[in-house]
Amino acid sequence: MLRAEELARILDRLNSGSDPAGARREAREFLSAIDLAELAQAEQALLQTGLTRRDFPRLCAVHRALLEGEMERTMAQVESGHVLHTLVAEHDMILGFLNDLAAVNEAIQEMEQYNAGREEFARLEHIAEHLVAAEGHHRREEEVLFPELESRGVTGPPQVMRQEHNALRPRKRELHELAQNVARMDFADFKARVNDAVKFIVPTLEDHIFKENNILYPAALRLIEDEDVWARLKVECDQIGYCCFTPGV
Repeated sequence: MLRAEELARILDRLNSGSDPAGARREAREFLSAIDLAELAQAEQALLQTGLTRRDFPRLCAVHRALLEGEMERTMAQVESGHVLHTLVAEHDMILGFLNDLAAVNEAIQEMEQYNAGREEFARLEHIAEHLVAAEGHHRREEEVLFPELESRGVTGPPQVMRQEHNALRPRKRELHELAQNVARMDFADFKARVNDAVKFIVPTLEDHIFKENNILYPAALRLIEDEDVWARLKVECDQIGYCCFTPGV
């Protein structure tokens, strides 16, 4: 709980705006001294007290600034077809879906009644279908990359990422089901449930991708130096398969 209490105090300072420079400095020191697993556990503890992810944007901004360029440095070291290159490319596609999802939800929330002719409903189903279809991406992480990291003593971050995958799966499936059944639902109920799902999926998955791109993947590249190991991991990934939106596949 000590980490959660420290994080709560830093969030309060960041959000109060009374000493922005000092608060950002303290946040940088905190984030530099904590690993991904500890940070995720502290965030989860605070979320259980009633905070929402909307209370975290200033901390996220500091975290992003602290890790600026980390993903670019990783990508500069791998070629197209490398396990990590493919995972990051898929993340770029997923982030595009999330951006479109937020815009579609805003449009739907402004509607007073269902109109089958509105293109937002087809877009919503398309996006939801592709988010569910990202399962191949998650399986390659969970069954190939994470076990390799765990075999090298890195256990906390993969555990956190698995937990987030498990939290996201039912919400993505729920969104897909809602998109498929809108014509048979009370529209006010549909809007409320879609909004609730989107408000969870978008920030949670964006934060998840940020942590994998800038923390987990760079750590994997540093730890796994043998190209023969990466070649073996690529074969294992090929056996699982790729997403319908994976670039180049």
